[in-house]
Amino acid sequence: MKMTDWNTKVKRLLKSELIKRGISNYDLSLMLAEIGIKETKASIDSKISRGSFSASFFLQCLSVIGCNKIEIEEYEASLMSVAEPNVEYNKLINGK
Repeated sequence: MKMTDWNTKVKRLLKSELIKRGISNYDLSLMLAEIGIKETKASIDSKISRGSFSASFFLQCLSVIGCNKIEIEEYEASLMSVAEPNVEYNKLINGK
């Protein structure tokens, strides 16, 4: 049985929800500020990059972006395509 990297899984889950809604980490910092949570874009970048953040932070983020329901199993198949950079897409954007 394969060991699950839980930090990676939760990082991709949060990133997927942000991407689906077109919300940047800067936007997220503003949305969190509206409910009294002080986070900078840099602190959010760092937390999500590490994938190690509190359950409270995770729920606060999901709440402010309007995510009221998540289905963890549905992410298993789509995590790689949604949350990871697409090399071919980046080449087209950069004109290479």
